Amino acid sequence: MTAPKTAIKARDIMTPRVVTIRSDASVDDAVALMVERHISGLPVVDAEGKLVGMITEGDLLQRSEIGTERRRPHWLQMLFSPGRLADDYTQARGRKVNQVMTQEVVSATEDTPLETIVALMSRKGIKRVPIVMNEGPIGMVSRADVLRALAHAFATGAPAGPRTDEQILADIEAEFARSGCIPTALIDVSVTDGVVALRGAVTDDRERVAAKVAVENVPGVKAVRDHLAWVEPMSGTVIPSAEDEAAAKAEGPRAA
Repeated sequence: MTAPKTAIKARDIMTPRVVTIRSDASVDDAVALMVERHISGLPVVDAEGKLVGMITEGDLLQRSEIGTERRRPHWLQMLFSPGRLADDYTQARGRKVNQVMTQEVVSATEDTPLETIVALMSRKGIKRVPIVMNEGPIGMVSRADVLRALAHAFATGAPAGPRTDEQILADIEAEFARSGCIPTALIDVSVTDGVVALRGAVTDDRERVAAKVAVENVPGVKAVRDHLAWVEPMSGTVIPSAEDEAAAKAEGPRAA
């Protein structure tokens, strides 16, 4: 199957020698550094080199210097606490990195699995995760690094050798069961000379796509024939697959 044999760790894909900035540096220095290095975020360190925050493009979008400072109607300001309003003011006008940076940093270690890092990115809505050792940043895993890892996986995927129809069928059935979203009880799978035929029904057309994806990822599959009908749960209407519908139109109306 396509699952990697060895889990990818942060050390395998991180960008080393990460560019950092001191917490007491000026915001304009941070902006200049980000522009010069073509990067969208900087780990912030203290005098001892320990990670204390992150400053990113998102922290610098609403600034008074360019007229993008957040302005709320007076009535809405009355609903916010003085502290919240003070935060907004500081974010828009602070001159030091430690005044505008994000202090709650999500970080990882060299041994953190890539799947954990990706889960953090998705859950926290962040684009990069600093990799730390002894509380100091030693690298960075960004979304771009994840894409490079994916590109490498595509490029190095070894073509499958000859496989029997029985082996292909066993892998398909195992993947269907593992997916948790494919209605295995409603789908019949057959394999002939590497060509897979799917027959039966789905109750959500997205299940059809998932089934085809599962089959296409099995080594040795040459083609997929979709004969799955979509049974609309509310009305019971049966809609044939696009492949079957096209075949029926090609045959034309049957003689009475």
